[in-house]
Amino acid sequence: MDTRTSGKKAVPFKEIKLKTARYCAYQERSLCEVRKKLTEFGLPDQDMHGLLDELIAENFINEERFARAYTVGKFRSKKWGRLRIRLGLQQHEISEPGIGMGLSELDPKEYDETINLLILKKERLLEEKNRFKKHDKIAKFVISKGFEPDLVWDKIKQMMAG
Repeated sequence: MDTRTSGKKAVPFKEIKLKTARYCAYQERSLCEVRKKLTEFGLPDQDMHGLLDELIAENFINEERFARAYTVGKFRSKKWGRLRIRLGLQQHEISEPGIGMGLSELDPKEYDETINLLILKKERLLEEKNRFKKHDKIAKFVISKGFEPDLVWDKIKQMMAG
């Protein structure tokens, strides 16, 4: 029987493959995440590469699909901007073409509306009387969410003119 060590007990290779396939089927995973999981199972490198190739061939792992799901998920649930999403995808070791595919999922109109929403939300929370300090705090907040500084400042100027 073909077994691998995982922690203190030996785990059959087929069981590792099944667990990994379930892990990938549960939600989109990057190759980087799956590689870390297989390392936790104690799978030797040569077996890991073979299993990763199988999972890619069987479409359990798909970089483009992951990038799209990650982008839309982080944008809609956490209100992240392009810069922060790009950084997250880079941390998952997604290629530049994959990152481009993911970011292309962002609807420009929805992106603008989200910036406007964040600006208004932060403005309502601030009690700062000095207009310049208030705008600076709003800009820092929205920029920290990963939105492009030039775009944020343009929106603030448009929305808060006067």
